[in-house]
Amino acid sequence: MSSGLSIGIVGLPNVGKSTLFNAITRATVLAANYPFATIEPNVGRVTVPDERLSALSRVFTKGERVPPIIPTYVEFVDIAGLVKGASQGEGLGNQFLANIREVDAIAHVVRCFEDDNVIHVAGRVDPVDDIETINTELILADMAGLEKRLQNLQKKAKGNDKEAAALASLAEEILAVLAAGKPARAREYDQPVPKDFGLITTKPVIYVANVGENDLTEDNAYVRRVREYAAAEGAQVVKISAQIEGELSEMPEEEAREFLADLGVQESGLDQLVKVGYKTLGLITFITSGEKEVRAWTIRNGEKAPEAAGEIHTDLEKGFIRAEVIEWDKMVEAGGWAAAKSKGWVRTEGKEYVMKDGDIMNVLHSS
Repeated sequence: MSSGLSIGIVGLPNVGKSTLFNAITRATVLAANYPFATIEPNVGRVTVPDERLSALSRVFTKGERVPPIIPTYVEFVDIAGLVKGASQGEGLGNQFLANIREVDAIAHVVRCFEDDNVIHVAGRVDPVDDIETINTELILADMAGLEKRLQNLQKKAKGNDKEAAALASLAEEILAVLAAGKPARAREYDQPVPKDFGLITTKPVIYVANVGENDLTEDNAYVRRVREYAAAEGAQVVKISAQIEGELSEMPEEEAREFLADLGVQESGLDQLVKVGYKTLGLITFITSGEKEVRAWTIRNGEKAPEAAGEIHTDLEKGFIRAEVIEWDKMVEAGGWAAAKSKGWVRTEGKEYVMKDGDIMNVLHSS
């Protein structure tokens, strides 16, 4: 997989979507260890906060030479505006659908605040209605695309194409779920849903409840409704104040921490969103560390050591012999590779070893 993941930010007008995305792309003044960058006008890259990397960097610091930290990252994509009728190309509907098909997960920003100065498109604040408006458009878009695909598959199936017949059966099954007003992910299927079906509603969704500053510590009635809705479909909820995130993005790191502490919050909404995104997609981090650099790598939970080695370089996977592995906290306690080996804490693992979050790995390979 790639070095990071992409999360598409969707939402109706005036829910705080643009404010949140602007905070992501403006946050260039935070610590150099956690840089942010705008890759193109609608893509912002934010590094995954990971205190383990800082601790390991201190372990491998020699005199004035501090090994650089290279964290993994998440790309946030500001999906083109969505309005009713997007599935038929209304507004920027076609661009919206093209962008959203490319992301790994969806962050659905929902308005959970009252503000007479910010007009709601429906004339009232109703987060569940907002969610269902967007979900309906996504379901309609999936139905339109899948119905066309089904027609082609049925033609092939008539020519005794068994694979096409199986896929046609799957498409009919999914269409029945969509026709009932449910996203395609609402049920399990007997065979994997092909990526080329182009379905949006198979993607995992994180609901982002955008609240005012005063509702960050305690859930208001709107947030509680969003949590109930999300729980019914097994989705995660992150509570965030887009306005506060905008202010945090312009502060030095230490000042931002103090500001959060004054609000009674331990970590920013953006950090929470990144972590929940990882969990939702079943991702973990492994680490390579030494005096040269301390670096995080993203892999899917359940990947074996050779696959993880392939993230570093394809040659390492091809020539994989074995790996030296140690838990990150054991490395910090030992104070370096030599001491860790002398204590017997560094294990030798083979090709069947399943990587764990926080593993430090040194790959031994043939050239």
